[in-house]
Amino acid sequence: MAMNFDQARQNMVENQVRPWEVLDGRVLDVLGRVRREDFVAPAHRQLAFADLCLPIGHGEVMMKPVLEGRLLQALALKPKEHVLEIGTGSGFFTACLASLAARVTSVDIHAAFTATAGQRLHAASIRNVLLTTGEAINAWQPQGTFDAMVVTGAVYRIPDRFLGWLKPGGRLLAIRGESPVQQVVLLTNEGNGRYQEESMLETDLPYLANAEPPRRFVF
Repeated sequence: MAMNFDQARQNMVENQVRPWEVLDGRVLDVLGRVRREDFVAPAHRQLAFADLCLPIGHGEVMMKPVLEGRLLQALALKPKEHVLEIGTGSGFFTACLASLAARVTSVDIHAAFTATAGQRLHAASIRNVLLTTGEAINAWQPQGTFDAMVVTGAVYRIPDRFLGWLKPGGRLLAIRGESPVQQVVLLTNEGNGRYQEESMLETDLPYLANAEPPRRFVF
């Protein structure tokens, strides 16, 4: 029997995401509307709504739906905001951001991810996304600043350069720390070099390229 993707998507929202304290109506609507199954590899299409991370290549994963919901809710995006996403991945989270904000700039170190995400976003008629390929931890530099930023892979520490890309009042959401106990943290730019930090929840994700913990030598 063919899978009813629309029903599976709604079940994901009601039985996984909402019980995980995701109550923002706009976020729930987006997760129930964006076709997650179109942003996974064909081999994983039947698992698109499962409560697990799906591999997408290069040692990286597509986040669980519940974590995506919590991150989107924590960002509290407004319709007129410009968002920077570091780590395009499959393009699904990009699509969700684009449905909640005015514009999204998304950067990924893997050209294959950028290309595939572009095809998927085009097929979904999402046009307010600028995709670019670059190494964001040390090299890539955006033009301008942003109302909100989200780092979709883990970082051992948040690079100082990221903070300079935030407008006053802007928010940066990142998964920071050492596996297997990483923290989702939200930093808000209060101006004059001050940032308010809020710890949201614990999780464990693969690190972005060049964002791993330093190597430790054992004697």
